[in-house]
Amino acid sequence: MADTRLFPLEDARTRHPDVEHWLAERPGELGALARRWFDELRRAGPDVTEVMHDGHATACVGDLAFAYVNVFSAHLNVGFFLGTSLRDPAGLLVGTGRFMRHVKIRPGDDTDTNALRALIAAAYRDMRARRSDPA
Repeated sequence: MADTRLFPLEDARTRHPDVEHWLAERPGELGALARRWFDELRRAGPDVTEVMHDGHATACVGDLAFAYVNVFSAHLNVGFFLGTSLRDPAGLLVGTGRFMRHVKIRPGDDTDTNALRALIAAAYRDMRARRSDPA
């Protein structure tokens, strides 16, 4: 039986030009933060691909979405498609969705970068395992 929590995105590819364009258009400190954290998503593993989905720069394992970055007027979110399944000892994740959670980052905040990197790594590993699981 297929895992209905998985979210395949057909157009995902390495260095998608739409993502590059979106990142380039984000100005100022929020734009710099978006580029920084999306680059972290890109470095999560050798099979990370990307696509724009619903206005978010989205990172995938192959074609399965695992995380995204989105910029708002005063903050950005680094979101996780299966965030409810991630261990979060630092308590960074927020949200009330059935599966998704995100980390809210504001310029000047003292974000625990090591904890956020650990969440990214865990989300990548989790999706990679789900992608290769034949069940």
